Formats: sequence, structure tokens, C-alpha cells
Amino acid sequence: MRQIVLDTETTGLDPRQGHRIIEVAGIELVNRRLTGRHLHKYVHPERDIDAGAQAVHGISLEFLADKPKFADIAEELAEFIRGAELIIHNAPFDIGFLNAEFDRLGFVPVGTLCHGVIDTLKMAKEIHPGKRNSLDALCERYEIDNSSRTLHGALLDTELLADVYLAMTRGQNSLMIDVDTAPQPQLGADGQVRQRKPLQVRRASEAELAEHDRVLAAIDKESKGACIWLPKAETPAT
Repeated sequence: MRQIVLDTETTGLDPRQGHRIIEVAGIELVNRRLTGRHLHKYVHPERDIDAGAQAVHGISLEFLADKPKFADIAEELAEFIRGAELIIHNAPFDIGFLNAEFDRLGFVPVGTLCHGVIDTLKMAKEIHPGKRNSLDALCERYEIDNSSRTLHGALLDTELLADVYLAMTRGQNSLMIDVDTAPQPQLGADGQVRQRKPLQVRRASEAELAEHDRVLAAIDKESKGACIWLPKAETPAT
């Protein structure tokens, strides 16, 4: 299974108001492993950048002065994501901008190019309802080092999001195991082996175990002894 973790930076918030993409990055996963293959482009937007947007990503129009226009990188980007499943945090935002850029050039929309889109923000809200689910918050929750993220940047954000997505879907690993294949090292976008913190196993405290038993007892009472999580006495053989 081929997936592309993708992110964009833009001149503003709404492509319907003429805002454009100024940075796009994608890194490739195959069977839930980073391959080291990536695409990263800065893009001249052919318009000004809103001050609020620049405060978020730190990219200035002066920096983009000698960068290619979206038309110059569109074919390469379309080919890179073609047939893949996209993984994007707050996908409607990025897809809206990509579709506006592609439509401007007469390209087919992202939904036609790709095999589907996973919105990790929507996924995180379902897994962690009522909690903060920004990329920074998820990095903190899953103990992923994001100390180098002082500003938004598409390439760094895709690497962090890849770690977050793999952490949120860790239970799917069992579906991808090949018994004849030795575990492969995880590669960053630069092709270098990435070091990850070992998974921490936190044991329940005595108070938590007691509360667990109390809840199970209440369920067993309410269900008239039908609680399946409580051990049942074996019926003597007759």
C-alpha cells in the first residue's frame, strides 16, 4: 500500500479569495514504512502573502522571488501523488488549495488522481474527543519530538505527521507484517535513518486497578452477572 503524507503552506486561508500555495511537501510510505522518497517545492504565488499567514510559516515573498510557479511543478506533483492514498492533517484545507491550483491549469482534481484521503485531524477528534488535536498537541500526546518546529514548514510537518499517523494507527501493524521480511529502519525525507524514542509502557496504579474493579462490579450487577470481563467460576463437572 502506497501512501503520501502531504502538507502545504499558503498565502492565506481561502483559495476562493485568490490565495495560493507557496510550499508543498510529501513523503512516501509503503506498507507503513517511510521509504525516504519525498517531494518538496517552494512556489512563487504570483501575489502578496497575508501578514497573518507569514507570521505562521515565516516564508516571505522576497524568499520566493526566484522560485518556480505552481504551473512549473504541477506535473511532477501530480505524478508523485498519483494512485496513492493521501494522509493530511485538516485535509479539506490542503485539498481545497490543491484543487484550486490544479483547476487553474486544467488538471483533474485530487480525488481523481489519488486513491483516497485520510484526514488525521478528523481521526484524532474521533480517538481523542474533547481534547486539543493540533499537530503539536498530538506530538506531545504521542511523545514525538517536535522541538525543531518553531514555525510551520511543510516538509518538517509531513515528517511529524507521519510519526503521528503511525502512532495513532499502531494497531494496524499486525495487518502489514510479512513473516519473511526483517524489520526495516525508518528513513527520514533525507534518506537518513531516524531514531525514535522507545515505546513507554505505563502500568496501572493500585488506585486505577481498584477503580477498574469497581466499575466491572457495577457492570456485573447491572447486567445480572453477564459482565464478560469478570472471570467466572468454573462449573463443576457432573
